[in-house]
Amino acid sequence: MIRLPLLDEDVPDRFPDPRTALVEPNGLLAFGGDLSPERLKTAYRHGIFPWFNEGEPILWWSPDPRCVFHTEPLRANRSLRRALMGKAWEITMDRAFRQVIEACASPRAGQAGTWISPIMIEAYSALHDQGHAHSVEVWEAGRLVGGIYGVSIGKLFCGESMFSACSGGSKLALCALASQLRCWGFPLIDAQVSNPHLLGLGATEMPRSTFLRQIHVLVSTPFDPQRWHNLPTISLTHVLEGGNFTHSA
Repeated sequence: MIRLPLLDEDVPDRFPDPRTALVEPNGLLAFGGDLSPERLKTAYRHGIFPWFNEGEPILWWSPDPRCVFHTEPLRANRSLRRALMGKAWEITMDRAFRQVIEACASPRAGQAGTWISPIMIEAYSALHDQGHAHSVEVWEAGRLVGGIYGVSIGKLFCGESMFSACSGGSKLALCALASQLRCWGFPLIDAQVSNPHLLGLGATEMPRSTFLRQIHVLVSTPFDPQRWHNLPTISLTHVLEGGNFTHSA
């Protein structure tokens, strides 16, 4: 019989040690609590994230190993360049967070539903309003064709979900995000739970103990969230060449 800690709704800054998470299911740590911005920020600072289906209690996870992208090598490869050649796409950041998360919540082909429920959308939109959740958008003639969103604490970025309405849209958003994060000195993107798709995009697995040591430093590194605001629109070609939204250090 599985026994999990129940989080106190009145104490948003307290979680069990992530190293005590279950082995099976991998990383399940606790349940309950709420999705307030304060609790979510505390969770991400400690390598913990919520993941549950609509109608279930809130479940909190910290899997071992952890799936991560290192920002330095994450660039558009030759096949992506060929696939997107000639497209007049533009890329923005934090211009349409709500549209991106709602697009990520739309069921994919063959899926019965999504874990990005309405309460998750509201919770992460509130984090965005506070400057701790961000999006990258890919546009074609004013239509959103791809994007990614996630949470930023200090110099840690935790990717939550991405989508493509046109082939290559999510990959381009990921490359644009990695390029900007490299510029700002963010060494990795937390991708949480490993799967073949993420590994095929260049993600790697990291022992949870290593991940927790690294993020302890990253979340404590000062970074002004205002720097996510008012970044310029950039072109597809600029991203494919490794360019970012701004070259400021």
